[in-house]
Amino acid sequence: MTAMQIIFLLTAIVTLVSAFRVVTTPNMVHAALWLVAALVGVAVLYVLLSAPFLAVAQVVIYIGAIAILMLFVIMLTRREMRDRGPQTGKQWPWAAVLAALLFGGLVWMVQSVGLAAAPAADVPETAIADLGKALVSPNGFVIPFEVASVLLLAALIGAVYVAWTRRNS
Repeated sequence: MTAMQIIFLLTAIVTLVSAFRVVTTPNMVHAALWLVAALVGVAVLYVLLSAPFLAVAQVVIYIGAIAILMLFVIMLTRREMRDRGPQTGKQWPWAAVLAALLFGGLVWMVQSVGLAAAPAADVPETAIADLGKALVSPNGFVIPFEVASVLLLAALIGAVYVAWTRRNS
């Protein structure tokens, strides 16, 4: 096993454990911090797969913006940080069985395909330049990014409004 494979496996394990902790921890702040750890793991996987642009985008957009926005929303709501309610529903065993069956089916499908190990194709420089132009051109992806930012701002304003305590006059 090469060093890159060991790093890949360790990063994948840390990412999966962090993602599992996001949905199982009862503390909202801790869940947001586990989400940051999972997103950092995904960024490291992008680096290992020789996709530095995606790694930087992962760090800037998801870790730098969305995760921090979630932390601000959690802090601004001033609700109780620890949820006292039940953490699982009545049908969690069915969901666990379904998830295990789905995972087993996916593993079986991947193994039955029998992909041959082939080196990754080199990406031409023009494709990267075209991607950069598409991201910043008005006819490209600028509009969806701006719509997403307005949507996140509306969600933040809505969370502040819901959490705002009404003063009795």
